[in-house]
Amino acid sequence: MKVSAVVASHGHAEELTRSLPALVPQVDETLVIANLPGSVRAVPEGVRVLENPRPLTFAANVNLGISSTTGEYVLVSNPDAIAEPTAVSVLVAFADAHPRCGIAGPQMRWPDGTWQPSRRRFPTVRGTIVRRTPLRRLRSPYESQREHYELGEPPGEPVQADWMLGAFLLMRRTMLEEIDGWDAGYRHYCEDIDLCYRAARAGWERWYVPAAVVTHAYAAVIDQRFLSRHTLWHASGMARFVRKHPERLLAL
Repeated sequence: MKVSAVVASHGHAEELTRSLPALVPQVDETLVIANLPGSVRAVPEGVRVLENPRPLTFAANVNLGISSTTGEYVLVSNPDAIAEPTAVSVLVAFADAHPRCGIAGPQMRWPDGTWQPSRRRFPTVRGTIVRRTPLRRLRSPYESQREHYELGEPPGEPVQADWMLGAFLLMRRTMLEEIDGWDAGYRHYCEDIDLCYRAARAGWERWYVPAAVVTHAYAAVIDQRFLSRHTLWHASGMARFVRKHPERLLAL
């Protein structure tokens, strides 16, 4: 089996009615994990549904999906990510041609069709402070941290990336087995950064492949308020990342 898709739904039944019909025809098997009651309604034929007896973290759900599928590649997709018809095949063809490509990510677009900055640099201490404190009010991070968000001219050809948003990622199963999958200790944020960082340290490449296109709503909740449960989760995630990878403290 070539590609197994894993979609974790945390109350996103409505979003699945739009994203699953676009995704299912492109993969060999699809597993939807219902992380809360009512997270899934009717699904396309052939889609398996696992209902969690209790909610799990996003990373734990991904690991559950990895262990419950058999594809050479595992595709993790958010319920609000809608893949264009050739998105998966483009990512697979690229990964097949690049044996050290452990993770391939698509070009993301906002629902209005404009480009979304999903390819980013690994975080630094200074940059994180600016993005996640009232300092962001002085000057938008999209202006002051263009390097972090890779806000130059969007590439027209595949380029290597530090990390990419975990909303839609094609991952090689052999890589996942080597680095022990996702870290389920992250509550909700930074698990995708950690995945890509550990992949990089293990010698696996992460590629941004713009010919694959996915529309992603991306609520960006933590960019809207400074103090909420989401910002606390993000702070906890960054603290875990630094505890695991203290060398990043040197990257100012």
